Amino acid sequence: MATEPLLVAENLHLRFGTTVALDSASVAVHAGEVLALMGPSGSGKSTLLHCLAGILHPDAGRVTYAGRDLTAMHDSERSALRRTELGLVFQFGQLVPELTCLENVALPLRLNGAPRRAALRSAAAWLERLEVSDVAGKRPGQVSGGQGQRVAVARSLVTRPRVVFADEPTGALDSLNGERVMQLFVAAARETGAAVVLVTHEARVAAYSDHEAVVRDGRVRTMEHVR
Repeated sequence: MATEPLLVAENLHLRFGTTVALDSASVAVHAGEVLALMGPSGSGKSTLLHCLAGILHPDAGRVTYAGRDLTAMHDSERSALRRTELGLVFQFGQLVPELTCLENVALPLRLNGAPRRAALRSAAAWLERLEVSDVAGKRPGQVSGGQGQRVAVARSLVTRPRVVFADEPTGALDSLNGERVMQLFVAAARETGAAVVLVTHEARVAAYSDHEAVVRDGRVRTMEHVR
């Protein structure tokens, strides 16, 4: 594992009106590791993830990614990073309903200028890797929740990002489907060398991580799993 962290948040502060969402929150993620952000609802864990991904801008503090100050970048620069080097998985997948599952997975590549045929070929390989190649021609509304979430994971990994952010990726699934999604997700991320930042309130999901960061009242306490 690299000595220097790939992604670092330092003393992040963020308020929404009078509500303190983050209060001196700090965390570090190394290349290739899985970090679980744990905590009760409203603790600030999703807000922290969104700051790490450059979606939210903190009021104070700094986020650095690969030595670059993410908080000092323009919105367009952060958006470009999310298209190329950062992947995102949400609780409900957020697939484009008008596109087939294959086209959904290919979409990030197409947005980055990849030829259609090459993008679809890569997307098909990722659907096979996530064990959902049989839904390639179906639209999101025609597949189960577990299948849809595997498609969303494939989409997040198709550009081979350096970091994948997952916000409650199994929160809408039953335990069996959630377990399989996590098995496939973490295995695929480790094979590609991607770091994963995972928000969850479920211990069985956090068990797939290398480290946990417990978020309470916008503050962070980190600990390492004993394996």
